[in-house]
Amino acid sequence: MPGDQRHYFAPWERAFLKVLTPFEEFIHRQTTTGILLMLCAVVALIIANSPLLDAYDELLHVNMGVLIGSWQIKHSLHHWINDGLMAIFFFVVGMEIKREVLVGELSNIKNATLPIIGAIGGMAIPALFYWFFNQQGAGASGWGIPMATDIAFAVGVMALLGSRVPRGLLTFLVALAIVDDLGAVTVIALFYTDSINMAYLGGGVLITVLMVALNLIGVRNPLPYFLLALFLWIAMEGSGIHATIAGVIGALTIPAYARYSPKDFSDEIRGALDQFDKHEITDASLINNPHQSSLAWKMERTFNLTISPLQRLESAFHIPSTYIVIPLFALANAAIPLDSESIVEAVVDPVAIGIAVGLVLGKVVGVAGCVLLAWKLGLGQLPQQTTPSHIVGAGFLAGIGFTMSIFISELAFAWDGEQVTLAKMGILFASLVAGLVGYGWLRWVAPAPDEVMDSDH
Repeated sequence: MPGDQRHYFAPWERAFLKVLTPFEEFIHRQTTTGILLMLCAVVALIIANSPLLDAYDELLHVNMGVLIGSWQIKHSLHHWINDGLMAIFFFVVGMEIKREVLVGELSNIKNATLPIIGAIGGMAIPALFYWFFNQQGAGASGWGIPMATDIAFAVGVMALLGSRVPRGLLTFLVALAIVDDLGAVTVIALFYTDSINMAYLGGGVLITVLMVALNLIGVRNPLPYFLLALFLWIAMEGSGIHATIAGVIGALTIPAYARYSPKDFSDEIRGALDQFDKHEITDASLINNPHQSSLAWKMERTFNLTISPLQRLESAFHIPSTYIVIPLFALANAAIPLDSESIVEAVVDPVAIGIAVGLVLGKVVGVAGCVLLAWKLGLGQLPQQTTPSHIVGAGFLAGIGFTMSIFISELAFAWDGEQVTLAKMGILFASLVAGLVGYGWLRWVAPAPDEVMDSDH
């Protein structure tokens, strides 16, 4: 350990020692997810327009399942990704929603008013635009597709602008997108469920009650919640309600507050450190000092009880969600043929048109229009250094619907693979346009934060 006799660092360890605030970690996570989504979508598009397409389709239709006696769950690989692994994604979404409502931007009604109004407008107006092109027929069921905002892509694009956008605008977009996620989850649960099996649904309710009871009696070990969440997923799968909803419900039962307050933590650690120092044995390592080892374990337990289970699980699950679930979802769902015949068909298809218009125009009209109207009426205040022009830019970025929009399209047109493909083409086109226009607007049209002198506008 040359140059440092007291500390040992693995070769790359120093690079990972920077401490991030929860919000900084959240933004970093969403930015990383957005980049991976983009790469995997490109890979899927390449596969769809190459000789690998047949092998790709065969792989996605391989049946896999679990068999226990006479009971079994058996689905294609594509179904397991969309209904199984995506439950992890929705689990993370649920924890983000709970955190934001309890301690984030949505915990303060003054700060939450405009993002909530913007999210509601950003869901209702795109659905109305879509309905204008698909008032009847099979396409009418796709109204939920343009309601969704892909938080990872939207935040990722805004993060690329760096100091060009005010930090308050980024916080505003995150809050809006989380309310949007809650709306999308509600729409999936209420409107994209064909039939209900009351026995399985009753089992799901009982499991949820048990998870809430664990929270109320102070169980902070994540293992019981994880095991019960698995059974909840099975219950939702059998009930007819989309199984991924189990992820959100499970997340909402996770304890959000730590056992120790900051003062209690400080007192505990200071007392333990005083005892730790008193039992020092010169030149002895910790493993040879049972008193210090015991105190070190006590301090570790204190640290664990000072960070809430919600924070720990949200931080832990971002790795599988970011690096496994979302990339696999993109690979399994973004393979769209881009031959001239398919493109011409999408250009005249009312579903693809409705989605594109809903995401590109409906989102900016719904988000920016409703937010600025509410602001003018005195129902809320724009974030610091944020102008109406910034809100318009955020409205365009909210039109990036990728993950959630594709997910809903698979539910809306589950019986029609060709229509799903056309819907996805509309989603990809709209998301690309919304992202480019939003980036360009915030980069070259909206003023930089240091150019905004009056914070109250």
